[in-house]
Amino acid sequence: MEPMSVALAGSPGRTLARRRICWTAAAALALLLAVLLSLAVGSRAVPPREVIDALLYGGDSEAAQIVLFLRLPRTLVGLLVGAALALAGTAMQGITRNPIADPGILGISQGASAAVVLGIAFAGVHSLSGYVGIAFTGAALAAVFVYAIAARGRGGATPVKLALAGAAINALLVAVTMAVLTTKAAALDEFRFWQVGSLTGRDAAVAAQIWPFLLVGAVLVLAVARGLDALALGEDVARGLGQKVATVRIVGGLGAAVLTGAGVAAAGPVAFVGLAVPHLARALVGSDHRWVLPMAALLGPVMVLVADTVGRLLFPPSEVPAGVMTALIGVPFLVTLVRRKAVAA
Repeated sequence: MEPMSVALAGSPGRTLARRRICWTAAAALALLLAVLLSLAVGSRAVPPREVIDALLYGGDSEAAQIVLFLRLPRTLVGLLVGAALALAGTAMQGITRNPIADPGILGISQGASAAVVLGIAFAGVHSLSGYVGIAFTGAALAAVFVYAIAARGRGGATPVKLALAGAAINALLVAVTMAVLTTKAAALDEFRFWQVGSLTGRDAAVAAQIWPFLLVGAVLVLAVARGLDALALGEDVARGLGQKVATVRIVGGLGAAVLTGAGVAAAGPVAFVGLAVPHLARALVGSDHRWVLPMAALLGPVMVLVADTVGRLLFPPSEVPAGVMTALIGVPFLVTLVRRKAVAA
């Protein structure tokens, strides 16, 4: 009877592992389909066979030129931005133990926005490649200021202090941004196209600028996956399990800041990806961050690419920006989340 007892005891773990593997494989397949959809669909539809031929063999046909030089770069940027924002949101929700935390909660997104406005108005920055550098700088500075404020006083940078410091810095940066935009009409006209969040016009140079930051940020947040699991049980329990809570917060927060800066710099503040995707990932693979983070990295690009593709189809030949479409998807999700939390309470 003992072997049977052992088998029965181990079956729940094997079932969970199979479930996680199956959902991860399904998410990878969904990502491949989203990429193919992004490359094939637009004002000029390209059959999937021609998309694959263009990717494998190149060519000088009109379809190949559209796929390789117009859609492939924006698809690459969508992949990177979706993964960056989803990973950042997952890390922030783990660090702050706040289910509605997203890349904007610490003022990082607004830091990037303020930097772009100042660059347009006073530094003569008028190109997408210029936006990337200056937006990333603004996001990094905002993250540093928020952590420096939260770390002062007793207890260090606790989740509550981080949220309060983020809200304060966010309000300050909103005021700065609005002050500049109300006095610089030209900056307003240019900034609004970046602020809405879009993949339109993004080229391979933008992807080349942000992928190193995405890699560094992903390594940092994955390195503290076990620490995030322990933090979910409470700080005292995490310390009892041998985790250095301050180190987990610093490393995870730095990784989230780098990821947010890269994502927002490349495509503007694309809404709700960092909020919605972590919840969906946890629903599929459980709360273990060693599975949640990779799942979020797969689902984030799916959400961004599908939103971008649908936005191309609604009012052709015009496009609805990806940031608008992700907000339309994310608002019902947030309402559903609030209702479920209310029922659970």
